[in-house]
Amino acid sequence: MKFLNKKLLIFDLDGTLIDSVPDLAAAINAMLTELKQETFDENKIRFWVGNGAQTLVKRALLGKREIDDFIEDSHYLKALEIFLEIYKTNLCIETKLYADVKETLQELHNMGYILTIVTNKPSAFIKPILKKLAIEEYFLCTLGADSLDEKKPSPKPLLHLCKELHIKPEQTLMIGDSKNDIIAAKSANIESIALSYGYNYGEDIAYYKPDAIIDEFKTLKIVLGKEDAKQKK
Repeated sequence: MKFLNKKLLIFDLDGTLIDSVPDLAAAINAMLTELKQETFDENKIRFWVGNGAQTLVKRALLGKREIDDFIEDSHYLKALEIFLEIYKTNLCIETKLYADVKETLQELHNMGYILTIVTNKPSAFIKPILKKLAIEEYFLCTLGADSLDEKKPSPKPLLHLCKELHIKPEQTLMIGDSKNDIIAAKSANIESIALSYGYNYGEDIAYYKPDAIIDEFKTLKIVLGKEDAKQKK
């Protein structure tokens, strides 16, 4: 499938461009240790990532993905403060780019696409990670979980970028790894591509019916294509 006449590419961050689970898991377990609670295997925490720091902390406190038990506000707020303090000084210790991400971003940027990020990660953490991984220069702007009053799966962040950059939804493409990305895109009438390797809570991303699913990030160069880039210039 070819995606023609696209100008704006909106990328998710965690699970799409970067594998941040090792650092997130380390910070979560350090938080739990300080609170004298049970810690968890990194692979279990991997299934809790994707809805932002607040949800991740709640899942860790309960030890499960479903947040269906009561948590004292004071306990949760203390835990969140501990987690954010630990994570902000350990953002990019083991976090890595997925294969071919940097090279593909560079090529898409050179082809004339506008690259942006919409993530449910707190906004203060985005640029330090992009800078450390040497991909900051490719993105015109970024939105985090706290940039607006709504985050994915709300379509609001995606539509906000379209409005601010004066680009129509039909000229926009969302690239992500989880149902939050696909649901947000569909609600905004924006086409979407899902990466099969990310953090979708153990669910098959095909269930949410993205417009395309790819297994490798470099495939973006094929589905967008240089011919399309020439047309839009």
